[in-house]
Amino acid sequence: MGGRFSAPTALADALTATAAGYRPVAGGTDLVVGARQGKRSLPDDLVALDRIAELRGIEATADGLRIGATTSHADLAAYPAIRERWTAIADAASIVGSPATRHVGTLGGNLANASPAAETSGPLLCFDAQLELRSTSGRRRIALADLFTGPGRTNVASNELIVAVEVPQLEGSGSCYVRLEFRRQMEIAVVGATAVVRLDGDVVRDARIAITALAPTVRRVAAAESSLVGTDGGPAAAAEAGRLAAEAATPISDVRASLDYRTAMAAVVVRRAITGAIRRARGETVPIPASASLFGTD
Repeated sequence: MGGRFSAPTALADALTATAAGYRPVAGGTDLVVGARQGKRSLPDDLVALDRIAELRGIEATADGLRIGATTSHADLAAYPAIRERWTAIADAASIVGSPATRHVGTLGGNLANASPAAETSGPLLCFDAQLELRSTSGRRRIALADLFTGPGRTNVASNELIVAVEVPQLEGSGSCYVRLEFRRQMEIAVVGATAVVRLDGDVVRDARIAITALAPTVRRVAAAESSLVGTDGGPAAAAEAGRLAAEAATPISDVRASLDYRTAMAAVVVRRAITGAIRRARGETVPIPASASLFGTD
């Protein structure tokens, strides 16, 4: 029996379809690839979101960002305000998959997929991002920190859509996302780290650190953050924060890396992310993406 397919241009119609059991799809870069690899089957009924204009686009204000859920990674990486004020997001978005994937894959889909290795989750988590969810019953907001419940699992109900991501402005911050990668394209983070810092002169007064591909979900590491506050953010302080992040990691062994290797590299990538964030907070140039420019600096 054949399935049903809907491609609405109005959000209300997409919400109606979702309430009727249709599975939402935007870029399809995870859903379709997973089906081709036999990891999951395609749903019988699909509703495409790519024709709904109000789900696309980026708006930057004095208070922060509002990013439509079907905004592509390529658009995120190229947006001037993101590159200047939320630079870690640009670091992450600019290395998702291949150029083709970045032009098709969407931010909302990347978050809804809930991969422990998702590139954009760490930066958004450190910037205290909020999600706007909609259904035929209304709307609600949740913190990104409350979204992930496990690998591939979220708190989004089956009748809800992620419609936007809101990112508050963090004045005077420097941020950086770094991943360990074995190749430059079509790669998934073996280990990743985000650092966001604010300085008071030469002293770190605020620090946010998140680890990627090192736990069942992307998450922040409070102990590493606390250790960095009040220091100069130099090599010794960054190394200590990296050590604490590695202690907090609970990675797995798979075809890309062993548990022991990931744990050892956690300290390295956290140290690099902190170094990049400190340099950017001081007004120094660290090219985007930071993974390539900071490789071998320690």
